[in-house]
Amino acid sequence: MRYRLKKDKKELTGRVLLPASKSISNRLLILNALSEVPGRLENLSDSDDTRVLEKALQSDVGTIDIGHAGTAMRFLTAYLSIREGDFVLTGSERMQQRPIGKLVDALNDLGARIGYLRNPGFPPLSIHGSRLAGGEISVDSSVSSQYVSALMMIGPALEKGLTLHLENETASASYIHLTRNLMLELGIPVRFAGKTVEIPHTRFKGKDMRVEGDWSAASYWYAIAALAGGGAGLEIVGLYKNSYQGDSVLPEMFGRMGVRTTFTAGGILLTSIPINLKKFEYDFSDNPDLVQTMVVLCSLLNLPFRITGTRTLKIKETDRILALQAEMKKLGILLEADKQGTRISWDGESRTDMTRTMQIKTYQDHRMAMSFSPAAILHPGLTIEDPEVVNKSYPGFWTDLQRAGFAIEELA
Repeated sequence: MRYRLKKDKKELTGRVLLPASKSISNRLLILNALSEVPGRLENLSDSDDTRVLEKALQSDVGTIDIGHAGTAMRFLTAYLSIREGDFVLTGSERMQQRPIGKLVDALNDLGARIGYLRNPGFPPLSIHGSRLAGGEISVDSSVSSQYVSALMMIGPALEKGLTLHLENETASASYIHLTRNLMLELGIPVRFAGKTVEIPHTRFKGKDMRVEGDWSAASYWYAIAALAGGGAGLEIVGLYKNSYQGDSVLPEMFGRMGVRTTFTAGGILLTSIPINLKKFEYDFSDNPDLVQTMVVLCSLLNLPFRITGTRTLKIKETDRILALQAEMKKLGILLEADKQGTRISWDGESRTDMTRTMQIKTYQDHRMAMSFSPAAILHPGLTIEDPEVVNKSYPGFWTDLQRAGFAIEELA
């Protein structure tokens, strides 16, 4: 199935209720499962990733298939290693190509018994869960922040607690700080000293909490506001100014891109302002989920850019750098990237002929579908393949687009 998108008027008005933060929801589910008395969690994300994790935590079945849910794979690997029983943790074909060896090595150093059922370093995993003593270990934090978060969250359950030494340059550190802040809110004394994390054995209770809106999901609306220009403004409900989420940098970032953010009692209001930027440069090491949005937007605005901090994009739902190069070429833009994936750029001039159909492939990646959708404002008739992939993080995305004035035609 494909969706053909069109928007007749460039102006943007309306009201959007964002989905709850998937990152916060998934962390709170793990911490709630480890608490002595679970708290009541309201407004959990209705994304596929969160549903899969919630179902797995409630299941006693030995084989758990998490599909495309990368967060669930990392968090459950650690969680199941301290839950008594024997488990097989598996996922989709793409998930079985995403590395998990560094996390498994760290857990096995703590005494866990985790093995590989197919290829060393990759799912599916065989996990024999048992109580672990804990102690002091090192982990390569340059591959995925989720490895660190997964270890941190089981730290309070370990008999000796956990002292974690982070090796190499830490990827997506903002997500590690998100984990720390949620743990602190639950009364777990997490201490950071340079690149060492100390978490003592702690008995803790859950807390009644309401999950805030997802700042990462707001990025697509910021891009739409930047392209749509005038109008009374777009109201986005559910976002907090003082958020734990790393992607709450959007107001500052898009202030340079022609979008003003006004915080309201219930969220934010986006309005257009003049843009004087000649080139966009930014290090996305802490905000990798925003890269696709910004690459597409800058290209559509004919704004040269140089984006760094992109190395982890090669092991996401797809190789996002190669995917961006392939799909932007269909819109006539030739992107440059190095083989290591440390940067992606466009000089503002490297172009080719646009394809006639402008049919965007999504590669089973929700963010490819959503980041390219704003392009329909300038390219009416642009089509998105496999649009259901947005269910991974934002199931109501297409409905919200229609409410904002986009016409969506379903194609066989």
